Order: sequence, then C-alpha cells, then structure tokens
Amino acid sequence: MAYVLDTADLPPGDRIEAVYTAMMYASAPCHVIHEDPDGDIFCRMELWDLGGANIFTSRSSGIRLLRTAKLARQDAMPVVALSVQQHAHGHLEQHRHLQVVPPGELLAVDLSGPYDYSWSGAGAARCVQIPSDQLGLPIDVVRQAIHRLRASPLYRMVTDHIANLTREPARITADPAAAIVTTATIDLSRALLASAGHVERLTSQVLAETLLTRVRTYVRQHLADPDLTPGRIAAAHNVSLRQLYKVCAEADISLEQWIISERLQRAWHDLRQPHHRRLPVAVIARRWGFRDPTHFARRFKARYGVSPGQWRRLPEQDPTR
Repeated sequence: MAYVLDTADLPPGDRIEAVYTAMMYASAPCHVIHEDPDGDIFCRMELWDLGGANIFTSRSSGIRLLRTAKLARQDAMPVVALSVQQHAHGHLEQHRHLQVVPPGELLAVDLSGPYDYSWSGAGAARCVQIPSDQLGLPIDVVRQAIHRLRASPLYRMVTDHIANLTREPARITADPAAAIVTTATIDLSRALLASAGHVERLTSQVLAETLLTRVRTYVRQHLADPDLTPGRIAAAHNVSLRQLYKVCAEADISLEQWIISERLQRAWHDLRQPHHRRLPVAVIARRWGFRDPTHFARRFKARYGVSPGQWRRLPEQDPTR
C-alpha cells in the first residue's frame, strides 16, 4: 500500500500544514519552507514500501527542506536517500559541501544528519531511502561517499536503475519479484557508495560481492545493443572473461542464454503494444539486438510456442500460461 498526499484535493489554506505532516511521515523530520507561502502551493508525495527500503517521490512548487543539528540528534537510525532529480535543479548543502544537481542526475543525502535541500519553482525528485544497516557500510564511509558519487564508474548505472525503479512504483512494489528488486537496489547502492568512498579494501570486497547484480543490471540497460558480448560486459566491470563466467556459473546462469531470454521478453512485450502495430517484426527484433530476423523468429517460437506474427494476432492472452 502507498501513502499519498495530493494537495489538489485540499483547500489552499490547509496545504502548508498537510505538506509538513506528510514530509514528517515520508522522510526525515525537518523544517518545510515554501518558496512562496502566499502563492499557489501544490504538492504530490508518494511513499511505497520496498522491503528493507522505500520509494519516495515528490513533485511540488518551490520548497526548502531544512534539517537542523537539533533535529538530527533526535534520530537513532541513519538513513541514506539516493534521489534522481526530475524537474528543476536541486540544491543540497550537507557536511560543508554544496551540490547543484540538474534534472536526470543523482544525489545522495544522509537523512540522519543536518542538511539544506531545495528547488525553485515547480520541481520533482524520486528517490530510494535505505537504512544504513541495510547497506552494511560504515557511516563515515557513506558520509564521505555522498559528495563524490560522480567520481564512481558505477554512477550512471545506479542513476539509471533508480530512475527506472521509481518511475512506476505501484507496479514494481506489487510484483511478486519485488523482493529481488529490493536486494538488487541495495546491492547497487552499496557498491556505488563503497566505490565513491575511495576505501580501497572495502571497495574491492563490495565490488566482488555485488558483481553478479551489477552485471545483470548492466545487461538489462544495454539489451538493445547488438554488440553486447561477454567480452564487453567483462571489460565494463574490469574483470576477466573467466571471472565473469565463473560468477555466472556459481549462480547457475548461462550468460548468453540469459541475454537472449531477456531480449525475447522485451520483444514479446513490444509486439503487442498498440503504438508498435505498424512496425515490422524485423524492426522490433533489431531494436532488441537480433540482427537476423530468421534467428529471432526461430528463438521466439521455441520460447513462446507461436511465431512473432501469430503472437501479434492472438487475442489478449499470455502464450506462456
């Protein structure tokens, strides 16, 4: 179940108090300061449970969240928020560092410490909030890392993952595989923070422990590239082919077959989308990395029991059931 606030349903005079109350529930206790308290205040917040973490999204008029040292002393459990800015530039000042984060970029906030976060005008952000005990990293490493995220080679991968994860939280959290998604998200966040923290021994250990999660995330983000090969995947993660195949074998995964399976699933989905009806099957196949339409058709029929063309013409049903 989600917690949702939408001030569109409230009288203007009740909105400031409602936003404050919702923020206290959804995130860390802080002072909520509106850019124009006498103007048109609007806000929509959603909070979704994600196992050991949660997804928090917010869209509002200009706002400032000020967490003082006094407020910070009231919380016992440190929490880290990894947030992708959606609209307007986010401004974060914490631990004597100032960051200006444009839309599409990632910032991390130590919600247990003092901070000053704001945007001007209509803005939005979507984040994952993870208790520090879930990350398994020393808090001093986390606090050092949050100002250095962009220095990590994992920055873009994790940014894209969180942006995708928080786009449709209702579907993600309701899916039977949500627990797996939670584990992957925590692993990726842990790897990013360890990498950005520049603690060599810790970084090596965490990167080794999260290699399979990072490989699977990388593959899903590059499925459309026909040149996605084991060699390229290994190079992107600074490991040998032997090490890559070993970690996959330990998880009972055939890397090449898993990539094909993921591509087939994406094509299976696209073939039934109304806005793709006019696209030839071969075009959709190429979109998901299949250069040879005949090879694609053969693989598709072996997986789903019907040809791509037949699947398009079937009434609404799942041929895998």
